[in-house]
Amino acid sequence: MGGHPADGRPPGGRAGGVRPELGDAPDPPLGRRVIPRTTAAPDRTPLVARTDLLDRPRGRVYGRPRHGRVRGFVERYGWRAYAVPLLAIATVVVLLDLARTPLTTPSSSSTSAGTQVSPSAPSAVELPSPTAEPVPTAPAQGDVGPSVAPQVVGEETYVEKGAGTLSVVDGSSPVLGTGPLTRFIVEVEDGIGVDGAGFAAAVEATLGDPRSWGNGGRRSFQRVGVAEAAAGQFDFKVGLVSPGSMETYCPGVGTGGYTSCRYGDRAVINLARWATAVPDYEGDVATYRLYVINHEVGHALGNREHPPCPGPGQLAPVMQQQTLGLDGCLKNAWPYP
Repeated sequence: MGGHPADGRPPGGRAGGVRPELGDAPDPPLGRRVIPRTTAAPDRTPLVARTDLLDRPRGRVYGRPRHGRVRGFVERYGWRAYAVPLLAIATVVVLLDLARTPLTTPSSSSTSAGTQVSPSAPSAVELPSPTAEPVPTAPAQGDVGPSVAPQVVGEETYVEKGAGTLSVVDGSSPVLGTGPLTRFIVEVEDGIGVDGAGFAAAVEATLGDPRSWGNGGRRSFQRVGVAEAAAGQFDFKVGLVSPGSMETYCPGVGTGGYTSCRYGDRAVINLARWATAVPDYEGDVATYRLYVINHEVGHALGNREHPPCPGPGQLAPVMQQQTLGLDGCLKNAWPYP
């Protein structure tokens, strides 16, 4: 017989009955929604890869746009994404420009006298000196006139420009005079055709004369040679230099290749004046040679002034610039005539 068991439950089920589509599953608790499961037969169709994804627009995955790296960087950093690359490029440009800019030195753009030299102009040949020149302790001195034109007086000829180097005349003299000893060396420019020994003898004779700077026992003189010159055992130099080399040994004095000068510890005698004198000496080259030695050595001994002619007909002071004119005075070659 059919029917329910005595406990009132359906056969094989629990209170509340059994739903055939749910099998043996219990009834859900009260108030909870139940989503039925179908009992349809499972799909026996073989698994096939989906191809519809290939037809979707590129750059989109799962319905969201796909950002590139650059776009993502820009969206993340905003205006900084543009500023940082621009600053990096500007920095590289500045560094490359500095690397290509050549460095210049004062020696390549100007001469020692301060004259600007064009980079395309050929560099001047420096005339060497056998010994290092000392820095003058007093202003250089020379007989400089504003408009003195070279004039040839006398019969001797001379070389306009020598080799540009000076050689010490070797040998020594006895002590000339009495008083504190002053030593000197004699130099002659190479390539000017002058006998060094003859020029040295002329300087010795001039400074050894009692009318010269040793007058009355004020001082004595002695010429020394190459060894003393190399050891620096001298007080001043007397050099004979061609007109074309005067600015090398008297830089900035403005001799114009015409006058002589004193520069540092060197009394520089202009070869042109030594050979021909000046117009006011009227061909008296011998007296002018005495004058020019005493005048330039006077500067080397510390006499810096150029006194004027004391009056018409009087003897010119030896430190007067007689090379430029006598101004009414009589020529004079001696400090103590």
